[in-house]
Amino acid sequence: MNPYEVLLMLDAELGETQQGEIVGRCKEIVETGSGSWLDAADWGRRKLAYEIDHKTDAFYHLLTFDSAPAALEELTRVMKITEGVMRHMAVRRIEGPGAGAAPPPQSTD
Repeated sequence: MNPYEVLLMLDAELGETQQGEIVGRCKEIVETGSGSWLDAADWGRRKLAYEIDHKTDAFYHLLTFDSAPAALEELTRVMKITEGVMRHMAVRRIEGPGAGAAPPPQSTD
């Protein structure tokens, strides 16, 4: 099992229910692949640095889990074809003191 983090950028027009369904689908894929789900942090709605498909905002979610590489590949495949996922980025988590993901920056809006 490898430790991973996935940052999801979801369309700002999605409701909370649809966002929950996408995060739930991610959890299901990880657990089906014999992985262990650790956390799903909702970073909220944020302004994008540049427009993506004529949209200026997105909802950010940070998912942390441990899984085999095959489960991560399946998760990546599904996120590429899921409606409402604007971008996603998967990285391997670094274990150790102070190595966790930084909290989201505070919005100054």
